[in-house]
Amino acid sequence: MSSLPSPTIVTLTMNPALDITTEVDIVRPTDKLRCAAARYDPGGGGINVARIAHVLGASVSAVFPAGGHTGHLLTRLVHDAGVPLQQIEIAESTRESFTIDERSTGKQYRFVLPGPRLKFTDQAQCLEKLRGAGTSAQFVVASGSLPPGVPPDWYQRVADVCRSMGALLILDTSGGGLTHIKNGVFVLKTSLRELRECVGRELAMEAEQLAAAHELVDREIAQAVVVSLGSQGALLATPLHSQRFSAVPVRTVSGVGAGDAMVAAIVVGLSRSWTLTESVRFGIAAGAAMLLTPGTAACTREDVERFFGIVPAAEDVDAVHT
Repeated sequence: MSSLPSPTIVTLTMNPALDITTEVDIVRPTDKLRCAAARYDPGGGGINVARIAHVLGASVSAVFPAGGHTGHLLTRLVHDAGVPLQQIEIAESTRESFTIDERSTGKQYRFVLPGPRLKFTDQAQCLEKLRGAGTSAQFVVASGSLPPGVPPDWYQRVADVCRSMGALLILDTSGGGLTHIKNGVFVLKTSLRELRECVGRELAMEAEQLAAAHELVDREIAQAVVVSLGSQGALLATPLHSQRFSAVPVRTVSGVGAGDAMVAAIVVGLSRSWTLTESVRFGIAAGAAMLLTPGTAACTREDVERFFGIVPAAEDVDAVHT
């Protein structure tokens, strides 16, 4: 279970999860709910990104802390998926995330636990593993929430490490991990909710959303910001451009991991020396393909490439920003 000698992409997942997915006819309070057989997938933002990047043929390695029985199973599932990995052994057990699909309505209920507390020594080992795995990498993807015990400026520390290694950082996070980043991000991917949290405004209109994204670029937090809008597609803000991307309509099986698949395809596109615009289109395709899979099962390369062929070209948008 070791990494490739020189992966092009390294992912960091500080709060991985063993994803458990099941289904039931109706979700009712108090009653015992007789569920179908459970599906187990390795989860957490960076791990999901690594799995999809591997499916798309990229050279990738995953770095993450894991402990206890759930951590052992998570690590085995990542290994079985063919993804080279660097695990940091921790004392507390890796968290579980639980998803219930309600057959009668098609609704999905997701229960996400906070995760184990990481000691200072655990955190130091994570950075050390990242330095070792990412020495020759072109891109580092840091994705997901921060577990208890990890300071909110953690991803700024990661950005500083990436700068020292000469790797470009793609960041996808929320909460304090997002609001405490000050500089050093190459591409910042946010949802609309996360962008609102970051700038502290409602952002009801597209022009406001693009202005907020450009604000982060102008403050030199990131060189580019991708705002995922779900079924409405995505927006891209760079110092010179504002672009709108349409989504590919699909019948959703599960929305879990679609954003991670988008990030994976974006970084894979960039690793192929594609433009950021084409890479975001590839990300739209991967996000759509991920919607077809149960739980956090990986999408197929064939589906991603099929959708990529029908993703509309990006539209240039006039954006007002300061």
